Amino acid sequence: VELMESGGGLVQPGGSLTLSCTTSEIPRDFDAMGWWRQVPGKQSELVTTITKAGRINYGDSVKGRVTISRNSAGNTVFLRMDSLEPEDTAVYYCILDRLDSANHWGRGTQVTVSS
Repeated sequence: VELMESGGGLVQPGGSLTLSCTTSEIPRDFDAMGWWRQVPGKQSELVTTITKAGRINYGDSVKGRVTISRNSAGNTVFLRMDSLEPEDTAVYYCILDRLDSANHWGRGTQVTVSS
């Protein structure tokens, strides 16, 4: 399984950005896909996940400002982020959760919120 992320970059405060993540395959024990983020020197933080059944979970710090969705094939998830703040600056990692095997992580994409 390989996860391919795209969409990071520089955005001004108050702006919006959409990240996407495509998985090369959907394993049999697939459970969920989503995003975590990491700021150097801080603990990684859940952004959002969407399960195979469509249940969505949002991290407290982004609730109300982000939306996760997926394509009809279920192999690509989209992270729409609005009202971005400098505190949202981080490396965003796509994750694919599996029930019976180790999870898979993307390489990460940098999001920088700055004027």
